[in-house]
Amino acid sequence: MRILVTGAKGFIGKNLIVSLLSLNQHEIFSYDKDSDPELLDKYCQSAEFVFHLAGVNRPQDQAEFMRGNHDLTATLLNTLKKYRNCCPVMIASSIQAELNNPYGISKKAGEDLLFAYAKETHAKVYVYRFPNVFGKWCRPNYNSVVATFCHNIANDHKITINDPKVIMNLVYIDDVVDELIRALTNRATEVDGYCIVPTVYTISLGKIAELIYSFKQSRIDNTVPNLSDPFCKKLYSTYLSYLPSDRFSYDLKMNNDQRGSFTEFIKTIDRGQISINISRPHIVKGNHWHHTKNEKFLVVCGKGVIRFRDINSTEVIEYFVSGDKLQVVDIPVGYTHNIENLGDTDMVTIMWANELFDQKRPDTYYLEV
Repeated sequence: MRILVTGAKGFIGKNLIVSLLSLNQHEIFSYDKDSDPELLDKYCQSAEFVFHLAGVNRPQDQAEFMRGNHDLTATLLNTLKKYRNCCPVMIASSIQAELNNPYGISKKAGEDLLFAYAKETHAKVYVYRFPNVFGKWCRPNYNSVVATFCHNIANDHKITINDPKVIMNLVYIDDVVDELIRALTNRATEVDGYCIVPTVYTISLGKIAELIYSFKQSRIDNTVPNLSDPFCKKLYSTYLSYLPSDRFSYDLKMNNDQRGSFTEFIKTIDRGQISINISRPHIVKGNHWHHTKNEKFLVVCGKGVIRFRDINSTEVIEYFVSGDKLQVVDIPVGYTHNIENLGDTDMVTIMWANELFDQKRPDTYYLEV
């Protein structure tokens, strides 16, 4: 399908185009404010669907609102009519179209043009009144508080919150793109004549800032956010996209001794923690057991043996492990256990525990296997 996207270099446009191209089914006509106006005429001749995402929201002169949100829409629709092209047209409007301000009035004017066009030509039209959209590639310090907070906090800049109790209605860019692609196949989500993104998150400004600061702190205390919360998961992905390119990595604290090292990697409240254990050649580590704590060991480099003994028995059980064959070994409660490096090089083991280490209640009891 031949698809015209206006506002192609904008936040939604960029995300939409890369998703459409990944489908390998479409020819994309990209049009933006710096494009040759003659291209719009050319594209309108053969486009089979139009995503009209171009618009103005932060002009220096308020008159630009109407030029960017009404007049450009009129030009687009008149050009389609010129070539009797009645392909479906989607327009990116705003929830502010309900408000009596210059921006809202201009967006409503663009909507009215499209509805009138549909009556005249019988073309299928999709009018989306987007709330605040957040996600990767959104311009910070412009008109998105999420982009601004993510960028400034990731770059150690201050943020300003006049009223943390202000409630925001937000939609995530990937959800927006998914919905637009549904519109492309005539499966748009429509309510009372308008199209919507079904998943909207309602959250206070203060909570957004709190979450983003916690994401920054997570690199210090080795935690990860609660990714079972869909909004938190999407906000965390957004935050990471604003990291400076020289700060993608961060250090971990390695606990070293003559036996090797032990390093905590990831901690979670409800999913335990992951650590990296390095054992020197022919070194034995462990010789302890737990009441409630259980673990999983995965040797990814080197070779060794994991030994177990039920503390009520004298029988020793052995599991030989190697980075050449990745196998997870469960460490049950009530079994004292150790791990020995049988090779001449360091052995690396990924260790997962079902709970965070609590120095006050370590649940670890020394006993030779």
